[in-house]
Amino acid sequence: MRLRVSCQDRIGLAREILDVLEKFEININAIDAASEGFVYLQIPAPSFDQLQALMPQLRKIRDVTDVRTVPYMPSEREHSILSALLKTLPDPVFSIDLKANFALANDSTLAILGVSWEELVDQPIANYLHGFSFVRWLGSEQVQPQATKVTIAGNQYLAEMSPIVLPDEEGKKILAGAMVQLKSPARVGKQFNALREQRSGFDTLIADSERMKLLLEEARRMAQLEAPLLILGETGTGKEQMARACHEASLRRDKGFVVINCASLPDNVAESELFGLASSPGEVVKRGVIEQASGGTVFLDDVADMSPQLQVKLLRLIQDGCFRRVGDDTEIKVDLRIICASQKDLSELCQKGEFREDLYYRINVLNLILPPLRERKADIIPLAELFLEHYSEQLGTPVRQLSAQTREFIRNYAWPGNVRQLKNAIFRAVSMAEQRGELTPEQLRLPDWNESFGYFDREFEGTLDEAVKQFEASLLRRLYPAYPSTRQLARKLGVSHTAIANKLREYRIGKQRTPS
Repeated sequence: MRLRVSCQDRIGLAREILDVLEKFEININAIDAASEGFVYLQIPAPSFDQLQALMPQLRKIRDVTDVRTVPYMPSEREHSILSALLKTLPDPVFSIDLKANFALANDSTLAILGVSWEELVDQPIANYLHGFSFVRWLGSEQVQPQATKVTIAGNQYLAEMSPIVLPDEEGKKILAGAMVQLKSPARVGKQFNALREQRSGFDTLIADSERMKLLLEEARRMAQLEAPLLILGETGTGKEQMARACHEASLRRDKGFVVINCASLPDNVAESELFGLASSPGEVVKRGVIEQASGGTVFLDDVADMSPQLQVKLLRLIQDGCFRRVGDDTEIKVDLRIICASQKDLSELCQKGEFREDLYYRINVLNLILPPLRERKADIIPLAELFLEHYSEQLGTPVRQLSAQTREFIRNYAWPGNVRQLKNAIFRAVSMAEQRGELTPEQLRLPDWNESFGYFDREFEGTLDEAVKQFEASLLRRLYPAYPSTRQLARKLGVSHTAIANKLREYRIGKQRTPS
């Protein structure tokens, strides 16, 4: 348990706090004084009755103003942040003490050196890195940041070194060690090439499926036009990425691309955030994002969730290119292209009176409908491989491969979260996998998604028995790649392997034999 004691700073206060804890026979695991006015204590969790008696006694101490439980100590939070930061850095990063021994290292460092942290801590850096004397560098009169070439197990790296300095009691800076970051030649080359040849626009979109190829051809033509564009699609299909690609392929590419999520804007501040605020006519308090984006493109995501009041102002903006700040009568003219996106059926919302019909027709001059991932199966493997390479490089791990079983599994998975779900699944698998090798379906940790029945029940015509059989066949086809034997699949579904064998035979599901 962690306690935060709010108090006035005085000599002897800490001793009195310790006396109270001693009286209750409570040991202290750790104590922090991160900022003036607070003392943090980590103690073994007392019983409820013991805690009820302890808290009043601590509050009775002179100059103590409050005592409450907190989820973490300040030092714990700082340690956790540092650990998370080091873990996510793609490059090897480590620190050394004044004797050039390892003091701290991230996972990428351990992977390159091929050792565990227990084997590395307090070991001389010279045992692993060759070609530069870190001891001589740390012992020089002035330790300056520098970069040099080093060799690790016969492979060359660029080492970027920075001294770590701390203030002494008089405020003078004293050397405490150094931080070192390693980069492979391939990594340095990739970063350099990325600066020179950044991919942008439609080049960032994967389109191996015929449906996506046709959509991108259409999008390229629409990108050159100035009319409002409406992008429709399920959640996670990449509506913002498509909007950004259209902007970067337009004549406005050198101007700003402003993203506004209408669903996340609180109603009480949405109007002033978008259109600005004036304390009185002519006196501007704040310029809104619409005004700041003049000359560029504004992307309104989840436009279906825009309040009725904002819908009126957006309609006026699209019609006349003018708006007024909140609290101002002055008309402001802006030059913008409006791109909207929605995962909801706006025409249906218009019929229900939940979205302005006149605004719908204004924003729907041009439109693109992004297909869900399950309807562009040819793009699934290329997308997965792209995410696999990206996150392997980002996390500093060897690039893994998708097993044949995994390829079959992700091709047949329903992907209710579309591209976003695929991206998150690959990131989770790469970051959590402990061993090298191919990624398995189990490492993706995808939930069984039985709602796929809903994809065909809207147009289904037939009996209940036929519907059940269609659902059964769909479920077995998706599970079979992950459980490719009747016994494994039977255990998963809790039925006999004979029943599963009959079902697989009935629906013609199984390993495809190649003709001899």
